[in-house]
Amino acid sequence: MPHAVSLLRAARVARSTKPFLARGGFRRERCASCRLAVSHCLCALRPSVPTRAGVCLLMGDVEPLKPSNTGWLVADVVADTFAFGWARTETDPALLALLRDPQWQPLVVFPGEYVPPERVVHGLAPADPCPGGDGPRPLFILLDATWAEARKMFRKSPYLDTLPVLSLQAAQLSNYKLRRSRRDDHFCTSEVAALCLGLAGEPHAEQVLTAYLDVFTHHYLQARNQLPVDWDGAAHRRLRQLAEPGPAHATAVG
Repeated sequence: MPHAVSLLRAARVARSTKPFLARGGFRRERCASCRLAVSHCLCALRPSVPTRAGVCLLMGDVEPLKPSNTGWLVADVVADTFAFGWARTETDPALLALLRDPQWQPLVVFPGEYVPPERVVHGLAPADPCPGGDGPRPLFILLDATWAEARKMFRKSPYLDTLPVLSLQAAQLSNYKLRRSRRDDHFCTSEVAALCLGLAGEPHAEQVLTAYLDVFTHHYLQARNQLPVDWDGAAHRRLRQLAEPGPAHATAVG
């Protein structure tokens, strides 16, 4: 079944007047499900992990069309992923309804330096990380766009103004190799989502999403360079290991 980002992409394609051509991308036939070259298809490796946390992606206009977009990977792994296209002049009523849904505690993931200190949180309340907790489930709102676009989205979305802002304090630098920010402390969407899942007390989901990004990056770059996939490489072995069922990987869902 198509997930939220796939459906948003289909809607965006339907509105397009000409095909989207990714910069530096290849022109070979792509798989409709994973957006990679058919010869490097990733679909058989797609993982899914039950999580209590959810993710809400606010996506810049062309983000759903980019083959290198990693919000797609988040939706592959986390079943409760919601995706909405962002526009300055109108807001999807379904997004507003989601933010009002009492089962969720929305948190906007954004650097705390851009908001008053009283809005900033650096972690979750003690009850939130517990997968079996009875309180509202954390809903991480990620602004999936270039950094310049994300800042504009943050400033011009009044429905976000009353929500707490989760400011991540990640020690590691970004490993994303497909598109590069000028700042090493800027993460791709999949990396941010993985960090959020870790904060929510869901380390297995965090590890799976991190491993899945590594595998996706390998497939993408191998396709770009017209090289075969290393199916027994470290990234693939790690993802297979994490996908194996076992008690250490069990996660209760509220």
